[in-house]
Amino acid sequence: MSQLLVPYYEHPTVRPAEWAAIVAAAPRLYAVVLNPASGPGEAPDPAFAELAAQLRAVGGTPSGGVRLLGYTDTDYGRRPYADVVEDLTHYRDWYGTDGAFLDEVAADQKEFRHYQRIATAAWGTGCATLVLNHGTTPHSSYARIADVLVTFEGPWTTYRQLPPQSWRGTTGIRFGHLVHGVPPDVDFEAEARARGASVHCAVPGVGDHPWGTLPHTLEPVQ
Repeated sequence: MSQLLVPYYEHPTVRPAEWAAIVAAAPRLYAVVLNPASGPGEAPDPAFAELAAQLRAVGGTPSGGVRLLGYTDTDYGRRPYADVVEDLTHYRDWYGTDGAFLDEVAADQKEFRHYQRIATAAWGTGCATLVLNHGTTPHSSYARIADVLVTFEGPWTTYRQLPPQSWRGTTGIRFGHLVHGVPPDVDFEAEARARGASVHCAVPGVGDHPWGTLPHTLEPVQ
């Protein structure tokens, strides 16, 4: 299985060809992030429910295949615990996710207990894979609750200057890098591996909404 994690933040009815490419590639991916409305939304979205069913059908199950992660913003620990847990429950009930992608996660040790509570609640909802997007290297305590720690999110112009990252915490944790503005000729898997990340995503998009573009390897045939 690839270590490609795909956070594609477009609606299936607006970008059907792109989502079809993701579904076709799903058995080869590490995970796909669902994000109907900067979270699960106020009510189930039929288009995303159908998409989630398609992804599960091609291998998105807890026992194998692509992981299906629900996107939830945590606002660096400022978002109330109950609101985050409600999102996780909605993703499970409405879209059948088996994991969570927590965004804007704090990196300091002082917020760890808050995220430990969230992780415990996530496991209680059936979350088998927990990805924490810090965007920077967090305190080593976060490795106790996560399957993947995203230690970089940002533009290629910054990433290309990033040296190999050191880690003094628990061994065996996976690191993820999410990079935008990446040229098509870059062997990004090699770039990520050289910097200590096994889970990764590189997209060509720039500006305020880079995650509305696909990795070059998944772009649909025109």
